[in-house]
Amino acid sequence: MEYTPISPFKRPISRAHLQVIKKPDTSLPGKPINKWELLRELSKAQAAFGITPRDLVVLQGLLSFFPNDSLDENAEMIVFPSNKAICERLNGMPNSTMRRHLARLVEAGLLTRRDSPNGKRYVRKRGGDRVAFGFDLISLYRRSEEIARAAEAVRVAEDRVRRLREVVSLMRRDLAALAEFGDEMQPGRGLWDRMRDAAALTARALRRKLSLEDLAQYRVELEALLDAARTAFDGPDSQEMNTNDADNERHHSNTNKESIDLEPSLEKADATEIAFSNDPQPRDKSLEEPERRHLPKMPLHLVVSSCPSLKTYYEGDINHWHQLYDAASHVRPAMGIGVSAWEEAQRCMGPEQASIVVAAMLERFSDIRCPGAYLRALTSKAAEGEFSCGPMIMALVGRRKAA
Repeated sequence: MEYTPISPFKRPISRAHLQVIKKPDTSLPGKPINKWELLRELSKAQAAFGITPRDLVVLQGLLSFFPNDSLDENAEMIVFPSNKAICERLNGMPNSTMRRHLARLVEAGLLTRRDSPNGKRYVRKRGGDRVAFGFDLISLYRRSEEIARAAEAVRVAEDRVRRLREVVSLMRRDLAALAEFGDEMQPGRGLWDRMRDAAALTARALRRKLSLEDLAQYRVELEALLDAARTAFDGPDSQEMNTNDADNERHHSNTNKESIDLEPSLEKADATEIAFSNDPQPRDKSLEEPERRHLPKMPLHLVVSSCPSLKTYYEGDINHWHQLYDAASHVRPAMGIGVSAWEEAQRCMGPEQASIVVAAMLERFSDIRCPGAYLRALTSKAAEGEFSCGPMIMALVGRRKAA
């Protein structure tokens, strides 16, 4: 009768060995697991298991001694290379360093030692029986689902950080643009200086790798300043300022009668559909420096009031440009607009103007045959400096007034 050893040769039993004794886990995934995919998942979730990239390099070397690409419960998972063979496989890693990393993998419960009576690693065949002594990969295979869950949790956390970082970056840009706009319309207010300082400090902080908690704190602070700016713009002087902006935009759109005349006939998403927004207007073509682009020259409330359909599909508030961007990003997939078309539109138009275009397209969605192709056509015009979203909004305003 064969016996599977638990204690290591001439070494004390570690906490990992005690866990094997106390809680023998015989559950297995029940399906083959590709060893290299499992290693990549473990690389993503390494912090959850307390291991380092160097530990993973040693584990990669051990996995290379396993002949199959997949770990399977029906296969013998013990590998038995000598220390010299492992070090050679690891491009000459010192023996002491390699043994230290092996010990960390055992302590983490990802490997199990199966030492022979004399501590050597080998396989012995006797008739139909086969007994191997070395490193058992069964622990790694058994924990594959746990590793996959931990890796997915890391990806989810990274995605949350990435999305929050994008929001903070957009809020920072909104803050800087509003400070410049406010200083022109209502000069001398200390609020604009505070907004500029906050935008500059946030831009400096975004050069570093920030945690989710740090980004959340920046979002709260920027949101408070944006609300303060909104309150300032809602003061007595703001109504006249907004009315003048709307009149200027309407006057500008009326100078291109072909644009307005063609806009209602959006029955086919071909080249004629684009004409309603074909209003040449000087713009900043510095796509290599998107931070220099200004906010659209129209009041946000005019955009929101002209595109009421957006609120049907988005429950959040739309009081700032970054919130309009969030709403457009939310509704974009349901409209059939692909990620590449959306990213290209943002690159050529800027996130704010691209968001306005999506909101306007949603308002006329039944008239547009292929939204993705339609957005790409507008993006091409924007790349050539021949597009403005102003006529789109003013056409919607005129349509609502005529109804």
